[in-house]
Amino acid sequence: MNKHQLSKIQPLLEEMVSTHFVSGATCLVLQNGEEQCYYQAGCRDTSNHLPMERDTIFRLFSMTKPITATAAMMLLEEGKLDLLEPVSKYLPSFANQFVIQNGVISPVIRPMTIRDLLNMTSGLVYGGENCAAESRTGTLIEEIISKLASPNPLTTLEIMERLGQIPLAFQPGERWQYGMSADVLGAVVETVSGMRYSEFLAKRIFEPLGMKDTAFYVPKDKQARLAKIYEETENGLAENHLSHLGIQNGMETPPAFESGGAGLASTIDDYAAFTQMLMQKGTYQGKTLLSPKTVEFMTNAHLTPAQQPYVEQWENLPGHTYANLLRIMTDPGAALYLGSKGEYGWDGWLGTYMTNDPQHKLTILLMQQKTDSGTTIYTRKVRNIVFSALDA
Repeated sequence: MNKHQLSKIQPLLEEMVSTHFVSGATCLVLQNGEEQCYYQAGCRDTSNHLPMERDTIFRLFSMTKPITATAAMMLLEEGKLDLLEPVSKYLPSFANQFVIQNGVISPVIRPMTIRDLLNMTSGLVYGGENCAAESRTGTLIEEIISKLASPNPLTTLEIMERLGQIPLAFQPGERWQYGMSADVLGAVVETVSGMRYSEFLAKRIFEPLGMKDTAFYVPKDKQARLAKIYEETENGLAENHLSHLGIQNGMETPPAFESGGAGLASTIDDYAAFTQMLMQKGTYQGKTLLSPKTVEFMTNAHLTPAQQPYVEQWENLPGHTYANLLRIMTDPGAALYLGSKGEYGWDGWLGTYMTNDPQHKLTILLMQQKTDSGTTIYTRKVRNIVFSALDA
């Protein structure tokens, strides 16, 4: 790779900080399993002048989802899960579901399946005001947050009991919509494996990959490394203390709700180990988590022609499809940034970002902690720098 071209990332990160777009950010680029560059700028805690560092811990939010997909793939290749199994087989409250569309209540035409959870075609949504499903899901999330610090916080399976009784936004399989599917999938993994979801992830993924700083909470001896959350205000960036999607802001204690869609915290190097396992077809440093055929299945397109248009309506997803809790680039010419066919990854609410490009054995990781970020203008700029640095 052209290292001079990659060096343009550093001033871009510094611009992000100097313009108060973020408090700080880090970026890691790997190719062929080898580090090509690492850059950092700004602070993880501005009030205490603590800089971003290589071992800074970030809340992943939706970048948790690819890890949850991997957990499901493990059970799939062990014969413990089947894509067409109804979710209600493992979570009984998802039996006899119904849909509310335009005020009309209808029973589901077919049960929600494991495949629906992996592909976000389940009818489950996040909170909002566009339909009854969004409104009631939002109310449930508010209840989760309100009880986080209480003596009896809602557990993962208690939340699933409630969620299964909320009407769906559409018939399972009818279309694609981003929502709480991954949270339900995490609960399915917990039920199938017979161990808490955190225990399954630690035993089956984090420990084999050496991901020592990845968990659903940040213990006291690591709290100083956890980046603060910031939000844009009329007076610039301000620290945000609110909990989001049922995830405790400070992440100080093991949560009752282990969110498969949003709950993990990690470092840039821990997440890099996870990306390299996928890049190397399921094996990393002698530890095999998945077979090559399973990784191939996980990172390929699965949506139907009827489901696909709903993905491309998202701001950053023209030229992409979605499957197994991952965006997958199918048409680089239609995308909004440089990239490769078959490239896959995801991002998070606070701006954490991952992509793997198997064609060039390339990985990009970007970490920051600002609300409502996802894939930002600077994410696209970093991508364009990196992809234009490729030799061919």
